[in-house]
Amino acid sequence: MSYKSILVNIDIDGPIAPIVKAAIHFARRHKAKLIGHCAADAPMIMAGPEGGALAAEAWRLMRDDITKKFGEVHAEFDRLTAGAVKAEWRANLSSPTPGLVEASRSADLIIMAASKGVATGDSYRLADPAGVVLRAGRPVFVVGDKIERIRTKKVVVAWKDTREARRAVADAVPLLFEAEEVIVVSVAAEADQWIQEGLNDVIAFLAAHGVKAASNLIDSPDDHIELFNFIDASNADLVVSGAYGHSRLREWVFGGVTRSLLDESRLNRFMSS
Repeated sequence: MSYKSILVNIDIDGPIAPIVKAAIHFARRHKAKLIGHCAADAPMIMAGPEGGALAAEAWRLMRDDITKKFGEVHAEFDRLTAGAVKAEWRANLSSPTPGLVEASRSADLIIMAASKGVATGDSYRLADPAGVVLRAGRPVFVVGDKIERIRTKKVVVAWKDTREARRAVADAVPLLFEAEEVIVVSVAAEADQWIQEGLNDVIAFLAAHGVKAASNLIDSPDDHIELFNFIDASNADLVVSGAYGHSRLREWVFGGVTRSLLDESRLNRFMSS
């Protein structure tokens, strides 16, 4: 099992180099093709009957500017990837989140930045990591701020016996296989035998794939606090977790741990749902 095709999201307003260099480093390690993807759109300007033509013209000009910017971003992507990795370019004149979700069908893994965490801001120019994780059907590697070389020597798996966590562990096997240290940690208010058996099954699953992992079961009702204390103390390069959320009035609503992980922009995070 390996990643053969990697999709990297590039925000049209940049910065371009850090995320592309991180994706190149990752793609070379896995001998994968790198697909650069940039999407943006302009909001339709609301106007009355008399101003409709002017509003339409202003909207067209904004979209023309976006298309021109695509050319500049494409040129920078080509410059960075030239001679480094097999690469492909895609630009999409659409809202970034659905554009990236649509493009994800071409890849095993999505790499993106999220410097503002869950609250990305301008939905016309920035892909929303929450929407991508929950809608793409692909694992998402959210790169920490200003990281240009992805390290995965020490990995913490935030384990909870759910479909999302099982999916994340399976999707992360190629990363876990190359790690030097893997710790599967679970926090529970009642750390009973059933939870320990679940951890043992995860360790056995990973061992069958050549991954040597240790487990840590923390008995505490404060799962959020204890998990982040453990992550901080571990000095991990990467946190693997399921992404937990649901749709409410067409907006994605996250649980506390998932939202907090996405907001921890200093961390590399690997998520599946």
